[in-house]
Amino acid sequence: MSISESGAKVSLRVYPNAGRDEMLGFTDGVLRVKVAAPPSKGKANERLIAFFGRLLGVSKQNISIIKGHTSRNKLIVIDGLSREDIMKRLSSSGGGATR
Repeated sequence: MSISESGAKVSLRVYPNAGRDEMLGFTDGVLRVKVAAPPSKGKANERLIAFFGRLLGVSKQNISIIKGHTSRNKLIVIDGLSREDIMKRLSSSGGGATR
């Protein structure tokens, strides 16, 4: 995770077609996330952004995928939150599993 002028950046490894949306935790600085949407026509990306919006309590418009639109490895940027805010909110969400 890093900070840029536009917000905090988070590296992700996304697992689509999961039974539910779920944050798995960090491995080597990469947050692993399951999403319950197929990786076709941007559905998994939309679901990922909505899931992170709920986890972090921010609007979907504040979250952007800046790298990896068609890959499981993604880089997202979250506007309006510091790295510390993101870590605090992610740790308090307890995985944030939703169906």
